[in-house]
Amino acid sequence: MTKLRIEDYGFIGDTRTAALVGKNGSIDWLCLPRFDGDACFSALLGTGEHGHWQISPEGPPAAVTRSYRRDSLVLETVFESPHGAVAVTDLMPLPDETRHSVDTIRIVRGLRGRVPMGMDLVVRFDYGATTPWVQATNGGLHFAAGPHALDFGSPVPLIESGTGHKATFIVAKGDSLAFTLTWHEPHVNCPEPPDPAAALTNTLATWKSWAAESPLVDPLRELTMRSLVTLKGLTYSPTGGIVAAPTTSLPEALGGTRNWDYRYCWLRDATFVLYALILGGYTAEAHAWRSWLSRALMGQPADLQIMYGVAGERRLPERELPWLPGYEESRPVRVGNAAYRQFQLDVVGEVMDVFHVAHRAGIARDAEAWRLQRGIIEHLEQVWDQKDRGIWEPRGDRQHFTHSKVMAWVAFDRAVKAVERSGLDGPVDRWRRLRAQVHDEVCARGFDPGLGSFVQAYGSQRLDASSLLIALVGFLPATDARIGGTIDTVQRSLMRDGFVYRYAPETPADGLPAGEGAFVACSFWLADNLALSGRQPEAELLFQRLLAIRNDLGLLAEEYDPRQQRQLGNFPQAFSHVGLINSAHNLFAVRGPAHERSGGDER
Repeated sequence: MTKLRIEDYGFIGDTRTAALVGKNGSIDWLCLPRFDGDACFSALLGTGEHGHWQISPEGPPAAVTRSYRRDSLVLETVFESPHGAVAVTDLMPLPDETRHSVDTIRIVRGLRGRVPMGMDLVVRFDYGATTPWVQATNGGLHFAAGPHALDFGSPVPLIESGTGHKATFIVAKGDSLAFTLTWHEPHVNCPEPPDPAAALTNTLATWKSWAAESPLVDPLRELTMRSLVTLKGLTYSPTGGIVAAPTTSLPEALGGTRNWDYRYCWLRDATFVLYALILGGYTAEAHAWRSWLSRALMGQPADLQIMYGVAGERRLPERELPWLPGYEESRPVRVGNAAYRQFQLDVVGEVMDVFHVAHRAGIARDAEAWRLQRGIIEHLEQVWDQKDRGIWEPRGDRQHFTHSKVMAWVAFDRAVKAVERSGLDGPVDRWRRLRAQVHDEVCARGFDPGLGSFVQAYGSQRLDASSLLIALVGFLPATDARIGGTIDTVQRSLMRDGFVYRYAPETPADGLPAGEGAFVACSFWLADNLALSGRQPEAELLFQRLLAIRNDLGLLAEEYDPRQQRQLGNFPQAFSHVGLINSAHNLFAVRGPAHERSGGDER
């Protein structure tokens, strides 16, 4: 199999898990039954022998075009061949209370001529490591191993071929053939497969109804709806948790080792995600996200983590999968994420800001939630002056990261506002003193007058794009000369080919390999800063440049390599799409989230 670029994949899902579908008609990634479950198709990180499901014309197609059906995650790929044209429609029906299986449906329709088609199916559980037991069934196959069972339904005869199964068939104009794949627990009888035509109709209707809930109008609707649909697709509907991405180990640098598992819920994303959902008009999803956060945080404040599983799991042990060669030889492939054990001060600020933003949006703050917040703040009082790991989660020594201290200020600031504006109980005078103390320290130790910029850590001259968040969280107004200096320094030193890198690529953190791409969210932060500081034309130019790097389906990965003009990192990335949504509102709405956080909050 030819390795596709990351942007050559589309994303389908059912708000419990997701699959990546390549332009070549191959599903190369599918985890079951949840986002963080074992993959049964792992060709994305290996070869076809590690599991894939391809349906495409025999021989190379003359052209391939694809699109989503309206505002949904129903993907349609049209293959043009010398013999005619066919469309392959891929979908995962949304959850049904009466159905506990996970279904993937592929419908092949003839559009023109008579097209010879091929299907290749290789099922491997446990990320390609386990070959299942296979049994023929009436109209398909049954695969089982350990905790997993898959039932495959086919309208055409199947031929065993090596370690998988193949089929060849002809699709004429007007023909419609449907293939189904149903996951269920092996100790439970497989339910009847869904009726493909009815499932397609119902899925499209459900997505249409969901999209209609948004009050947005163009241009904001046109700019942001695909990203809102993507966020909905990254939501684990049983709990409201939102994963950072549905993939693991897609590299930040091709051939490098920075390959992490992003199938978890980061607290750092919390406020940005909440704003994006509220701006889109999706208060139910925003409420579910905040409720997930409240449940995940329950426990001792000292045990606060930076990320959790989709149901609030705390232990996310990291291990390597040596049998997978990695995407374009980027090893090791990892599942789990050891960073969950890191001490990061900034997440306390994000948590407090989530409750603050939710309350202002009309999501009620109950007494138990405030008791939880008070416990977190009281713990922060004891640890805010300690070194931590910082926003980018380096695995080297702890430092006094400037962004971490800024977010400690945010935490105290939002606690003060909760008392002042909502009449909640708390030692507000003490919190005011701490807020002022942190502010003074950051301004004295986190700003380098010689550089005219805020820096990555106290005592360092290293620049960091996280400094662009200082104005966006309201620590200083965007009109402050120190913010202006930081914007100019970032543009001069951290921008390459029109995009912003997290830190200087030639001096990567902690001895990690160079070569990672520009961090997409950081470029959106720069656009926000430019807009806030009155440099609207520059902001719009950068925003349009960012829109142009989306793939043909409107999807963004974590990073972008402007030299090779390709996406890098896990895909699709919630943080990137949240950046797009929020920046669109900052640039083109009367008041966007940056205005609200930076100055419109009546501090």
